[in-house]
Amino acid sequence: MPPSNRRNTSSGSGSGSSASGRLAALAQQDSIDFEIEFYERLLQALPDFVEVLQVQAENYRKRNRQQDGLVIDLRLAHLRPHDPRVHYNLACRYALLRQTDQALRTLRRALELGYRDFQYLDQDRDWDHLRRDPRFRQLIREFRSQE
Repeated sequence: MPPSNRRNTSSGSGSGSSASGRLAALAQQDSIDFEIEFYERLLQALPDFVEVLQVQAENYRKRNRQQDGLVIDLRLAHLRPHDPRVHYNLACRYALLRQTDQALRTLRRALELGYRDFQYLDQDRDWDHLRRDPRFRQLIREFRSQE
C-alpha cells in the first residue's frame, strides 16, 4: 500500500479555533493515519490499554513503522507475559525488522506458551525471508510433532 499524503496542518484562513483546525486536518487523513494519531493521544493518557495497543501495533505494521510497532509489541509482552499471540506478534515484528535470532527466540517462546496456529504461520508473509533458515524449519517441526 503506498504511503498516504501528508496531512495539511495549516488552518487555512487563520480564522476559527485551533480545535476546529485540528478537526479539519484529521478529516483529511485516511482512516489508518487518523487511528494512529487518535490512539497515540489516547495511549498518552492510558498507556496500558491493551486493546488499543494491539490495534496500534497493527496500524504501525500497515504503515511499515516497524520500530514504532516494536515499542508497542514489547509493551504488550510486558503487560501480557503469558499470552502466546502477543509473543507471536512480537516475533513477527522482529522478523520484519530482520532481527532473525530475536525473532526465532521469541517465536520459540510463543510456541512454548501454546501458540499452535500452524496453518496461519505457514502462510504468514512476515516469515518469508526465514522459511529457508534451518533453525526456523526445525523449530516448527519440533512443535508440530507435539500436537
